[in-house]
Amino acid sequence: MERRTRQRSALEELLGRNTGFRSAQQLHTMLRDEGEPVSLATVYRLLQSMAGDGEVDVLRSQESENRYRRCHRQEHHHHLVCRHCGHTVEVAETTVERWAARTARQHGFAAVTHTLELLGTCTACYTTPATATRSGNE
Repeated sequence: MERRTRQRSALEELLGRNTGFRSAQQLHTMLRDEGEPVSLATVYRLLQSMAGDGEVDVLRSQESENRYRRCHRQEHHHHLVCRHCGHTVEVAETTVERWAARTARQHGFAAVTHTLELLGTCTACYTTPATATRSGNE
């Protein structure tokens, strides 16, 4: 467990206020804008520690960048993420869990884990004219 520092407390509080997934760079900028003197390297280190402790979920963006979010659910879950604004909904879906377990058994695998992230356009972004035009073929 990471020791409690001012920077860690500030990052935890920031993550608690934000509902979408954010990159380390975005979180660093937000902290700096709030007057929190913290280095980008410290933000990366804290996020890695928090992810390892299960305190934040990590989503790899389409640009192959890790994005972080404090989740409300402690049990295994998935996310529905708006690719435009980052709005995120936590989804507990048991059909996927049963399919993953059945598929693993059929092929002789054990201790299988998985991630499933659904990317789309939320209602607010879809009804915004500029976003709706960009997302017409999705």
